[in-house]
Amino acid sequence: MVNSLARVVLPHGRFVGFDELINEMDEFITQGVAKSPVFPRHNVVKLSEEHYQIQVALAGYDKSDLSMTREGNILVLSGGKEDEAVNYIHKGISAKKFSKEFRLNDNMVVNEARFENGLLLIDLDILTPEEDVAKNINIS
Repeated sequence: MVNSLARVVLPHGRFVGFDELINEMDEFITQGVAKSPVFPRHNVVKLSEEHYQIQVALAGYDKSDLSMTREGNILVLSGGKEDEAVNYIHKGISAKKFSKEFRLNDNMVVNEARFENGLLLIDLDILTPEEDVAKNINIS
């Protein structure tokens, strides 16, 4: 039974070796949207063909409250603050614990991560391996 957009749109016969990615997209389309954490809010900006930036809104957090790791092609950002003994009349700035994952391209590297004005800015580049650069092949 066809149960997702991924199975309808993606021509499986033309994408050899992408089974894991297609399955991941299928799961995301069918059930992942409901499971996907909304907090913290983020932007993904394409600066050029090889340069990207992830911008994560983290007002109220300090860089010491955050950790970031790369596990294979998954960039994992997590954080949280210790509860302070404050008598809030209204608390609209969240400081809850979170974990957010970003799937990266095989050739993507994290160049820099910096914290500016309540935003975590993660600069990413796609590096093309030398063996993937287009080159002429002599026909004998």
